[in-house]
Order: sequence, then C-alpha cells, then structure tokens
Amino acid sequence: MASTIVPRISFLLVTGIGLMVALVIGVGGPASAATVLDGPVDLGTAATYGVLGASTVTNTGPTVVNGDLGLSPGTSITGFGGAPDGMVNGTVHQTDAEATQAQSDALVGYDTAASLSPTQTGVGELAGLSLTPGVYTGGELALSGNGTLTLAGSADSVWVFQAASTLTVGSASQIVITGGASACNVFWQVGSSATIGTAADFSGTVLADQSVTATTGATIEGRLIALNGAVTLDTNTITAPTGCAPAAAPYETVAPTITSGEPTDAVVGEDYEFTVTADGTPSPTFTATGDLPDGLTLDGETGVIAGTPTSAGESTFTVTVSNGTTPDASATYSISVGEPTPAPEASGPAVPVTADSSVTESDARVVAGEELAETGVDSAALTTVAAVLLLGGAAVLMAQRRRAA
Repeated sequence: MASTIVPRISFLLVTGIGLMVALVIGVGGPASAATVLDGPVDLGTAATYGVLGASTVTNTGPTVVNGDLGLSPGTSITGFGGAPDGMVNGTVHQTDAEATQAQSDALVGYDTAASLSPTQTGVGELAGLSLTPGVYTGGELALSGNGTLTLAGSADSVWVFQAASTLTVGSASQIVITGGASACNVFWQVGSSATIGTAADFSGTVLADQSVTATTGATIEGRLIALNGAVTLDTNTITAPTGCAPAAAPYETVAPTITSGEPTDAVVGEDYEFTVTADGTPSPTFTATGDLPDGLTLDGETGVIAGTPTSAGESTFTVTVSNGTTPDASATYSISVGEPTPAPEASGPAVPVTADSSVTESDARVVAGEELAETGVDSAALTTVAAVLLLGGAAVLMAQRRRAA
C-alpha cells in the first residue's frame, strides 16, 4: 500500500496546483483544443489481467476469468478452486512481484485517464446515448437497467469515461460497440467504486480507486481493476481484451481552420480542380452542403473539388471542416461555370500546283483567275474579242458623223 501512496499524493498535488491556476486565470468558454489519446491508455503489465484487486478478490459461483487474476497487496483470493467454483484461464498472481508491478502500472493508467481534458462535461445518465470517440466526464456515471450505450467509431477509436465518484451499471443493460471499434480502447476511470448489475453486458476496462463489484450473471469484455479495495464476483464471465494496439503518448488536438482562398471559374466540358485546404490536429475531413456545379464533387478526405462541369451557371455551396475538436470551420464558396469559347472559322487553303499534283492545268488556271469557273471560257480570248468590238463600234460612229457633215 505504501508504494501507491506517494504517487497518488504527487498526482493530487499536481492536480490541485492545476486547479488553482485555472481559478486564477478564470473560467472561459469552450476550449478549442483538448488532450486526447492516439491509442489506448497504457496499462503496462496490468493489460493481461481480467481481474486485479488490492485488498481481496472474492468469487461466488462458476465465474470464468479469461486472462490473469492478481491481488496486491492483499492476501485473500477465494472462490477459484475449480469447478463448481470459479476458473482462471490465465495465471494467478497472489501477492507476488508480478501483481505488485501490475498494480503500479494500473495506477499510472488511472492517473493518465484522469488527467485527460474532457470532450464533454456534465455527463450522467448514459442509457440511450450514441457517443463518438472522446473523453466524457461527470460526477456519478450511470447506465440504467435495460438501457443501451452505443459507442460508434473505428478500430483506432478511444473512449475514456471519467467518474468523479461512482459508476453504476444497471441490470440487463448493455454497451454496444460498432464500426470496428473494440473493448481494447474503452476505459472507465472511477473516483470511488463501480458496480455492474445482474446480467449486464459490459465493455471496457474499469480502473476504480476503491472497489469493483460484478453481480450475478454480468458479462464483462474488459478488465476489472481495483486500486485500493476489493473485487467481488458472482457467476461472471470476464474476458481481458487481446491483440490490442500498443498505447501511444497523448497529443494536443487543435480545432480546424480553413486556409484556402476563393475557387477559380470553370468552363463547361473542361476538367476542373480546386482544393479546399485546412489546418488542424488531427487532420480534418470535409463535407459540402448546398449545390456544387453539375459534374463536380468534393473529396471528403482531401478537400479536392474536381470533375468536368456539364452546364453553365453559378453555384453557391458551403464547405464544413471538422476533426472532432470544436468549433468546426466553414466557408461559403461560389463557382461560375461558363460556356466554352467558339473556335474561329478556318479559310479554305490554296490548291498547290506541283509536278506531281493531281490538279489539272485547267484547275490551276481557275485558281489563278485565268479561266471563268462556271463557263470554262478563256479570259484572254474574251479580252481580244471585246477590243475588236470596241474598235468596230468606234469606226461605225465616226462614219456616221462624216455623212452627217
């Protein structure tokens, strides 16, 4: 017990100093950054335990622990003598060096979970909620009887629940994990004691400062860890998660901001691309509301608006950028799509005349203006005839004037 007192006093001192600083600075609005986890809380050697107690571990009925069972610094483990009593499909560490180390590692995990900045505060009743990954904190956390809590995420998603006092899980309640997420990444940091009700279907690792009680028929996919008190069981099935990703250091998230300017204009039938850029940690995703130009789409992962416009006009739409840290960022854009510019009319090319040309001499004379295209008459001959007629007419006119004189 003495080995756990010094770290706990240090943690409380650090926490108290942090609270005093917060009071001096003042309480502001919702923060735009919060510490979250890039992976599960690091439990160290405690990760292999399905049950880990401090004072005692007591079981009634045929409980099955799939994982290790440990106790430190207490000395009493009862109810695990084999059928019809409880069974341990792992190793029992009763007041040995391994159990002591596991308790020390569990305390580190507890302190890490307790230190995380919350995604949402004031949480109480969990029944009926569907929660995205994050850190949820409240005084007394409860999941009412027959209630369902849904945790919707992916394989990398992490949930941390911080209960300042107690965690109470009602009879026949259940926790449903969807989207490829797993109990590996669900943690319950409890300031005092936790109780899991009859026939409840529970998921996650309980890190309780005091005691943990699982009542008749409760099933736990996770771990039950009591840092200073007892773990009490009754006909339960407890399965410690395996194959979990290694823990990573917490990092500071930053709300997204849009950094791109206005999009360029587009032309019907021509390929178009414009990238909406944004900063933020973790990397944000993009969604569009309103009307994008026909033929253009937004890539939700990269922010690229691309495609080939199919109709002219101006379209206005809003792009929202989010990464799980409030507030989201948004910007309204307009893209004008114009008609393509008509190509200039091309003049007909001259017909070349070469030694090898298939153009006839007559055709070439037409091109050169020496022959009338419609009649085929030689233009030089016509000129001669016209001159003769003109001279003849002049002679006739002169003769008539002599007679008149």
